[in-house]
Amino acid sequence: MDSNKIRRINELAHKAKGEGLNEDEIKERDILRKEYIAAIRASFKAQLDSIEYIDDPKRTLN
Repeated sequence: MDSNKIRRINELAHKAKGEGLNEDEIKERDILRKEYIAAIRASFKAQLDSIEYIDDPKRTLN
């Protein structure tokens, strides 16, 4: 997700706390939030997929 979209999410969040959002801004915020969450999930999945588990029978956990 590019920095312009993140900046816009923050602008909308600030405006929502202050004067409130109109219907179009609420829709835009929802779309941007979904994109942001999808990007976070994809990044997290890639991180988890890169983990390599090595089973070492000599090693014990105490």
